[in-house]
Amino acid sequence: MESISETIHEPIFTFALLLAIIFVVPPIFEKLKLPGLVGLLAAGVVFGSSGLGLLDSKSETMVLLADIGKIYLMFVAGLEIDLEQFNRTRNRSLGFGFATFAVPLIGGTIVGRSFGFGWNTSILIGSLLASHTLLAYPIVRRLGVVNDEAVTVTIGATIFTDIGALLVLAICLGINQGDFTAFDLTFLLGSLAIYTVVVLFGLDRLGKAFFRRSRNDQSNQFLFVLLALFVASVGAEAIGVEKIVGAFLTGLAVNDVIGDGPVKEKVEFVGAVLFIPIFFVDMGLLLDLQAFEDIFNSVGIPLSILGTLFLSKFLAAFLAKLAYRYSWQQTITMWSLSLPQVAATLAAALIAFQAQIINENVFNSVILLMLITSVVGPLITSRAAAQLPSRDVEQEKSAVKSELSKLYVRSSPKQFKVVVPVYNPQTERYLLELASLLTKKNQGEIVPLAIAKAEAHLDSPQLDLDVGRCQELLAQAQEITQELGVIAQPELRVEYDVAQGISHASREVNASLIVLGFNNLNSFRSILFGSIIDSVLWSAHCSVVVARLLDSPLKIRHILIPVESFNPVGLRPVRFAQTFATQPGTEITLLHVCPFATSKERKTSLHQQLETIANQYLSGVTVDIHITAQNNLVKEILTASATHQLVILRSQRQRVGVDSLAIGPNAKPLIQNLNCSIILLGEL
Repeated sequence: MESISETIHEPIFTFALLLAIIFVVPPIFEKLKLPGLVGLLAAGVVFGSSGLGLLDSKSETMVLLADIGKIYLMFVAGLEIDLEQFNRTRNRSLGFGFATFAVPLIGGTIVGRSFGFGWNTSILIGSLLASHTLLAYPIVRRLGVVNDEAVTVTIGATIFTDIGALLVLAICLGINQGDFTAFDLTFLLGSLAIYTVVVLFGLDRLGKAFFRRSRNDQSNQFLFVLLALFVASVGAEAIGVEKIVGAFLTGLAVNDVIGDGPVKEKVEFVGAVLFIPIFFVDMGLLLDLQAFEDIFNSVGIPLSILGTLFLSKFLAAFLAKLAYRYSWQQTITMWSLSLPQVAATLAAALIAFQAQIINENVFNSVILLMLITSVVGPLITSRAAAQLPSRDVEQEKSAVKSELSKLYVRSSPKQFKVVVPVYNPQTERYLLELASLLTKKNQGEIVPLAIAKAEAHLDSPQLDLDVGRCQELLAQAQEITQELGVIAQPELRVEYDVAQGISHASREVNASLIVLGFNNLNSFRSILFGSIIDSVLWSAHCSVVVARLLDSPLKIRHILIPVESFNPVGLRPVRFAQTFATQPGTEITLLHVCPFATSKERKTSLHQQLETIANQYLSGVTVDIHITAQNNLVKEILTASATHQLVILRSQRQRVGVDSLAIGPNAKPLIQNLNCSIILLGEL
């Protein structure tokens, strides 16, 4: 028994148990239609001192891992802010940011004072309500209203609210340490100003210089970002502010350096699957069930905090409506987007609780606030954003025509080239048939490409075997292209990295398109440093088509195109479907799944837009337009696919979450469950 007791308190046991919780608990809660992070909080309660006692929030292992998770959470919050969008509406974003920060700050301070808390605690409570987390951003993106000014302004306001809340936290922590004079405040603000300039501009320049020199060395770039994150966090503590301030500023600083490339994906992946979940488990360890019981017996504090948040955020959105003449739909959308309190709020609340600025009742009330707003906010957004007016149909048609032409690379039809890497004899013919449809339409040629894996010695027997295999594949490809009646220019490359070989060869021949094949989901797994398909999607200079073809493309007649959003980029699959329009008897279904509460007028407008698109790009083809109001997009696509041979999807180069791949959150369940052929269009 002593041996078991000692083992339980070993750091390796703690880490193994945390991994098991992260692996098992979130999927169970998601099947119950509850957020995975709620499951992590619950697991913290179950395995903490309130339950089994297997995890201790004060152990060195938990303190270290939770601190890393807290830093990572704020770092990712900084990375996710779109600086380009912020610059487009900078003044209005700052205006709304000030309103949605100041009004909740004042409201929260009043709540704190009314319950007998001191000024320092009351102001900190107000700052916890002042920030917001853009949990509903995927919803407005799917609805195609990200470019609505009200949405863009709210996204930009996140920078102001998060920095403001962290600044107030830093001041409150300084005051809490005692003997905090006006000179101390001035010194702190001055140090913070200098530190901010050094981090934002210094890391930006240093990062760009390092990335230029390291080029495609993703492992060193990954380490550089991590080093910058933790050095900046240590620097923040050195000047007397909380380390999460440094983490957030680092996210903003390297935002422009790493862009939306593979390094960002890997950095966020590590945090999303490991450290950030551990942070939420640690939050659960700190929850006191007795304090929760006290809250439900005396609901004054939690109800006051909740009511103040909802009212103050609405008042801030209403002020923006008056100042900028927004519609009620835009106002409600801004309000709902600014409601969720997760990243900055939770991190700041934990720090304040550990510093004993707020008590257990307030801390647990903040957890309750997070749970409620993370559900209610996105729910209201899905209803309000669906009512936002869409652009005029003629404007939409003009914009779509302009943007969809970008699917293919900037070359004339005579220069149109499709690179088809040939590495699997089982998929080679179908991929070449798909490429032949594209080249015939654009009067171009196919470049079958075979990559032999390089060895340290180029006279290696293994390399000789690999080159021989590649030559056989290219000879087979030549025969197939001759049979299909298209021009082919086979290429054989010897490269250490297959993905780089594909990307480099495609650039050298000035390819217009790359066509890749896959057989199953494993080809898309997002491991730490990615698969071949992931790497090509990130590095290619041109568009990438990834296909799983269960039958010959020449025989496909029934095609389903889910149209997730009505912005030009979201409609690129329609442009690609022109490839199959030349086949006699082809039938194409355009499916749009809108939120359940979408009005009839909005549905009619969406139907008209799709009709315009179909008439413009799919003339001569039988087109069925289907608009359905449901909240489960994946389920509707799977149901509709039962009567189709092919589904054309648009891949998204987005950050990797706990349950999502680099190609977008809806792609994984679709690939796993679709029983027909699939084509994914990789965005430039």
